Amino acid sequence: MKSKSSAKSQAKPSNDASYEFLKKLLNTPSPSGFETKGQKVWVDYVKQFADSVEIDSYGNAYATLNPGSGKGDPTILISGHVDELGLMVSHISEEGYLYFKPIGGVDKALIRGQRVTIHGAKGSVPGVTGLLAIHLQEPDDRNKVPEMHAMHIDIGVSSRKEAEKLVSIGDAVTYSAEFQELAGGRFAARGCDNRIGAWAAAEGLRLASLKKGKLKAKLVAVSTIQEENGLYGATMAGYSVHPDVALVVDVTHATDIPNCSKAKHGEVAMGKGPVISLGSVNHPVVNERLRKVGAAAKIPLQVEVNPRWTGTDADAIFKQKGGIPTVSIGVPNRYMHSPVEMIQYSDLEQTAELLAAFALDCGKAERFGLTLR
Repeated sequence: MKSKSSAKSQAKPSNDASYEFLKKLLNTPSPSGFETKGQKVWVDYVKQFADSVEIDSYGNAYATLNPGSGKGDPTILISGHVDELGLMVSHISEEGYLYFKPIGGVDKALIRGQRVTIHGAKGSVPGVTGLLAIHLQEPDDRNKVPEMHAMHIDIGVSSRKEAEKLVSIGDAVTYSAEFQELAGGRFAARGCDNRIGAWAAAEGLRLASLKKGKLKAKLVAVSTIQEENGLYGATMAGYSVHPDVALVVDVTHATDIPNCSKAKHGEVAMGKGPVISLGSVNHPVVNERLRKVGAAAKIPLQVEVNPRWTGTDADAIFKQKGGIPTVSIGVPNRYMHSPVEMIQYSDLEQTAELLAAFALDCGKAERFGLTLR
């Protein structure tokens, strides 16, 4: 499966339906604990080519090729988490201002002066995160970031009573920063971390389905929930699927920006392909196989070092039921955990190609355990 992607010229994924799916998924709000809308988009896409699609009790979505006893062997899990960072309304003041708590690892320095959307049972409500104008700030305050409880959202009303007609305590909030095309075959959006991983899992399944006659494995693509809150969905999925091997797609830091130390954080560049994680969680046999598959398919690969953990769903999956051979695959991402996360199309499409190529390369009943030498 030779990659047709070009880091310099590709404007979008080569398949129009995949491109529209990507845009829709990125524009659909799915904060941790509120993933239903995003999962609906994911399920509607994968059901076109999967043999079966299921949802578990907390909202993980599973799409399978070659299901059932005696069909596909080994069982391969490919996954990405669909949830994104957000805020949750925790208090409404008498004046109608909304106060909030973070969902996931929100950078408080980015919150002020943003357009946001509150997602409630009564519909979506626009708002802005208020700030004290620089003219009114004390000199010492200009270099400080207020604590989160001191920030507020203004939806334009003048009282709690007015606000409660529109929003409720417990409603989720996201930045109003949707999909945007950029130059150089790149795009930006909030929540690329990690709806692009969920996209890659779905697209990897689709590519494998095009050569289903050659597929000896049972391939399960999973769009997991609540990674940003604690890898919760992946813990459930790893236990319930109990695959023979797992490939987890998430974003990783692109360090090719001016103010990032490569000596400290490693060298990962946009446009140079998926990033294979090395270290404790990442199984060396699977890692070696990914390199061989990538070379055969002419998919460029980068590496990063994670000696103790990956910070992805792989950390939860690999230790289920006595250990599952697992590798974390990263898509280079600039400006992570911000409203303007940036991704290169070619890196993303090559990641999906790598997932499909790995699945198609696996032999009947193949296993990936270590051997002592």
